Amino acid sequence: MLTNTEKTYGLISKLLHWLIALAVFGLFGLGLWMVELDYYDSWYQKAPHWHKSLGVLLAVTLLIRSLWRWTNPIPQALASHRRWEVRLARLTHITLYGVLFALVVSGYLISTADGRGIEVFNWFTLPSAGEFFERQEDLAGSIHYWLAISVIALACLHATAALKHHFIDRDGTLRRML
Repeated sequence: MLTNTEKTYGLISKLLHWLIALAVFGLFGLGLWMVELDYYDSWYQKAPHWHKSLGVLLAVTLLIRSLWRWTNPIPQALASHRRWEVRLARLTHITLYGVLFALVVSGYLISTADGRGIEVFNWFTLPSAGEFFERQEDLAGSIHYWLAISVIALACLHATAALKHHFIDRDGTLRRML
C-alpha cells in the first residue's frame, strides 16, 4: 500500500523516512570528514561539492516528506503506548523536523555567503541570496555544526525509542516503519 492508514505507514512514507535517515547520517559523516581535509587532498574540492549537492537534495526530500505527512493520515499510537510516550514522540518528531530545516538553512547560508550559488551535481545552480549579516559564513558554520550534532542526538533518541518498543515492549511500533 502506498499511502498511510490509521494503523500503519505506507510505502511512500517508509521510503522517505529511510532515505532521509540515510542522507542525514551520510551527510554527518561526510561533513566531519571533509572539514579535516587539507588543501592538497584530492577530495578538498570534491567533498564539499557532494555535501552541498546532497544537502540540497535532502532539503527537497524534507519538503516532500512534510507535504506528504500533512496530506496523509498519521497512524494512531498503539493502545499499549503510554500518554507520555506519545507526547514525547510527537515532540521529538516536531523538533527533528525543525532542526533538520534549520540545518539546511544554515548550510545554505554558509555556502552562499560569498555571493556564489550552490552547484548541485552540475545539474543546476541554486542561486545565492547573498550575505545577510557580517561573518555569515562563520556564524552559520558554528550553528550548522551544533544543529548537526543535535540532529544526530535526536535521531539516536528516536532509534532508541523504536528499539525499546521492539525489544522491551514487544509491540509493533518498529515494524510499522520497516
